[in-house]
Amino acid sequence: MAEINKAPRGTCDVLGSDSKKWQYVEKTMLDTAALYGFKEVRVPVFEHTEVFVRSVGDTTDVVQKEMYTFLDKGERSITLRPEFTAGVVRSMIEHGCVQDTLPVKACYIGACYRYEKPQAGRLREFHQFGVECLGAKAPAADCEVISLAHRLLNTLGIKKLSLEINSIGCPECRKEYHKALKEYFSKNSEKLCNTCLDRMERNPMRILDCKSPVCSEIAKDAPVMLNFLCDECKEHFEGVKAHLNAAGIEYTVNPKIVRGLDYYTKTVFEFVSGDIGAQATVCGGGRYDGLVSQMGGPELASLGFGMGIERLLMVMEAQNAPIPEDKPCDVYIAPMGNDAAIYATKLCSNLRDEGFIALMDTSERGLKAQMRYANKIGAKFTLVLGDSELESKKANLKNMDTGEQIEISLPDGLVRAVYEQNIKVATENLLEQVNKEN
Repeated sequence: MAEINKAPRGTCDVLGSDSKKWQYVEKTMLDTAALYGFKEVRVPVFEHTEVFVRSVGDTTDVVQKEMYTFLDKGERSITLRPEFTAGVVRSMIEHGCVQDTLPVKACYIGACYRYEKPQAGRLREFHQFGVECLGAKAPAADCEVISLAHRLLNTLGIKKLSLEINSIGCPECRKEYHKALKEYFSKNSEKLCNTCLDRMERNPMRILDCKSPVCSEIAKDAPVMLNFLCDECKEHFEGVKAHLNAAGIEYTVNPKIVRGLDYYTKTVFEFVSGDIGAQATVCGGGRYDGLVSQMGGPELASLGFGMGIERLLMVMEAQNAPIPEDKPCDVYIAPMGNDAAIYATKLCSNLRDEGFIALMDTSERGLKAQMRYANKIGAKFTLVLGDSELESKKANLKNMDTGEQIEISLPDGLVRAVYEQNIKVATENLLEQVNKEN
């Protein structure tokens, strides 16, 4: 029987201060994407199953083993999205965006679902940020997408990341490569898992991505795609490297990268970290020049990447990357009695109108308990309201760090005093910092 007080295996809750980390990272992602002209899109969390089978590929681990697929009440096969690209491409085709001004530049943030063994950096419900650029065939587009990921990771303060790139060619040059792979793997067919035996006939490149230790060991000495590239794919890959060099982005050519989804063509890339164990890839992507037409749209050269937010936060934590702290409560108002509580509501509203974080007691606690609470939440200032304050229309605003109190007039003097006291504290902190540096 399911435990109703426990989250399902492979999922996690985001609470309190962790939520602030997510907000910071997500805002940085969208802001960085905007620098490159990418605009956010939001697509359904589930699609018709065929959307993923046709695009991701029925020989991939994702489709064969990991999708959450079910029949809805209309007996339609529905799948929770295991990745974003297919859904975004479907959306762009459906709404005619691919017939409009090109390239189409879309970015997204949201949850994805894959049924696999949960471990550090690999969850059944995980979250991705990514971008898709539809209708851009030049090597400069590859560099631009990689540059976006590179800039974002740098902005988040992540160090010790390596960029690995490869080309897995086009359907034409892959024909000879597939022949070479079949010939190589057929010599070891008795050792391959049943899934890879099926892949050897249908798509032998998928064997290179198998998670079985035995199959992975066999695949180590398999032929590499770079030796089978046609002239056009070679020229494109050299162009990508030239643009990366011009952008000052360091990279390593790794001929073993194939990516786990069938729609990839030509350039594929990964940003890899050494700080999170086996799940080292924090960003992966590449070209999918045939996907738009495969899903019913026009022939459009396209590319993009996906970035796991959970893994990204793991790397940031491991490296102590700077994350802005939560803004503290500016003013906590402690009312004593019903009339004071009603007046405190008015004062809080005035403060919030001016952009201050203002809180008041809503639990009918005593004064001592309220002060303990104000201290616990890190309130910068407190204001006690009782009968005498209501009658005189004056109260003391207390600096919780120094204990200093100033008398203010109510209600108008409160907002002005908070402004002035914040400026005073900020100035004192700045002077203290300058003195330390000198």
